Amino acid sequence: MSERINQRQPSGLVRALGPIDATMIVIGSMVGSGIFITSAESSRLSGAPGWLLFAWAIAGLLTITGALCCSELATMMPRAGGVYVFLREAYGHSIGFLYGWTLFLVIQTGTIAAVAIAFAKFLGVFVRSVSPDNYLVAPISFGGYAISLSTEQLVAIALIALLTWTNTRGLEVGKIIQNTFTFVKTAALAAVVVIGLSLGWNANSAALRSDWWNSWANGWSPQIAQPGFTFVGGLALVLLFGRSMVGPLFAQTAWTNVTFVGSEVRDPEKNLVRALVAGCGIVVVLYLLANVAYLAVLPFPEIQHAPQNRVAVAMMNAVFGHPGAMCMAAAIMISTFGCNNGLILSGARVYFAMARDRLFFHKVATTNRFRVPAAALVAQAIWTAFLTLPCTVNEFRNARGDVWERLQSTARIHRLGRFALLRSNDCCGDSVATQTTRCRTPISHLGLSDRADHFDIACRIVDRGSGISRARHLRNRNANRVDGCAGLLLLAQSRCGLSESNSQFRCEFFLYACKIEETANGGWCSACG
Repeated sequence: MSERINQRQPSGLVRALGPIDATMIVIGSMVGSGIFITSAESSRLSGAPGWLLFAWAIAGLLTITGALCCSELATMMPRAGGVYVFLREAYGHSIGFLYGWTLFLVIQTGTIAAVAIAFAKFLGVFVRSVSPDNYLVAPISFGGYAISLSTEQLVAIALIALLTWTNTRGLEVGKIIQNTFTFVKTAALAAVVVIGLSLGWNANSAALRSDWWNSWANGWSPQIAQPGFTFVGGLALVLLFGRSMVGPLFAQTAWTNVTFVGSEVRDPEKNLVRALVAGCGIVVVLYLLANVAYLAVLPFPEIQHAPQNRVAVAMMNAVFGHPGAMCMAAAIMISTFGCNNGLILSGARVYFAMARDRLFFHKVATTNRFRVPAAALVAQAIWTAFLTLPCTVNEFRNARGDVWERLQSTARIHRLGRFALLRSNDCCGDSVATQTTRCRTPISHLGLSDRADHFDIACRIVDRGSGISRARHLRNRNANRVDGCAGLLLLAQSRCGLSESNSQFRCEFFLYACKIEETANGGWCSACG
């Protein structure tokens, strides 16, 4: 089979990538923003530090195993297209066609678009005008979806265009950008590990205070971790542990990208294997150590409920304060920039290979004067730019506008306000830990996460309502009806930056949760009563 592959017409690409360059493509494509955010969701699902590390370790083992299998195929068929070529030769052109077009329409381009949006989000930390709510073109709804153009999306498109243009200037330019940014972001990730393990240890950290394997001892519940989940006991933990591996597995994908540039790697029989094994090994070890650093610095609840899931930012903020958080945001920008360069560089080679097999547009099979598939790069950029524009519209994401309008009903606000205050009163007398669990139940049960923007919506509901809930809230301050729920106050402080004296949030929080439940079930909020 390999002889038949190598006898094909020369591709026009140049073998200019050495072992270090190939390794940098592996590392650079794998390390994006996943390691900095996915541990929050995994910790919520698994409930204990030991299970969190175990999920990352199993994901790493699967990554290494897959890399070893792929490296053997890559040495047999070191051609442009990588996995596409493997599938084509093993199962025929029809399977290769399906894989290649799926890669173009969803997998590769979707990943590039998501990473570009992540870059823009963290740029918004430094440039406030870059925001998902700062629209140049207001959302245009199409059923369950909408298309818009915000300054955040515009930055993502500009990043895609910039990296596409630089990669059309030749493989040498793309290689320099990839090597530079991969080295910097690998050093930044290593710095997170060193800082966390050397400077960040504290008595309240998850590593010292949380039970390592007993999730229930840490206040974990399957029904809170996965709203609507019907399983209980050990089976529930096993099932949710499997789901907690989704984030770690996603964070360790994209190592196959180096096989896409098989026609441009020197001595591919040796260098592709070295790049896959060394690159994946380095990333797996760094990811495990980064999670150990998170556990050494932060209490486990702060990992689970880090604002917008940004665990690494929360860790650096805990060690160095606001300057540390800003440095981490800059490091993530560098990481996502380098990651997208590797994805853009390698992905275009698959469509180039497909076009040479007459499974893609004929123009895409050509190279420019710099001996790179410029047409494939441009086609990829156009579709990827489009993928940054749509967003999913659901009841919760529409809460910023839709729930405001529905809460204008005076009678409904009056009724929900009464329930909210009664529920707050139910928490009185419990310990803080019990209050926290009970008072988080409404939002968790209803399928709402602890994301900062969710809490921001709750914080502002009364301001956009009729005001009756606020009036009722003030009339019922007696008997600790407002100030009784200490657990809710802890969440309010961490999510919305509220002071201890600001108790208005409590009533708003329950109003929001009960309103969503009532809308879904067409009746009274039974979930939290």
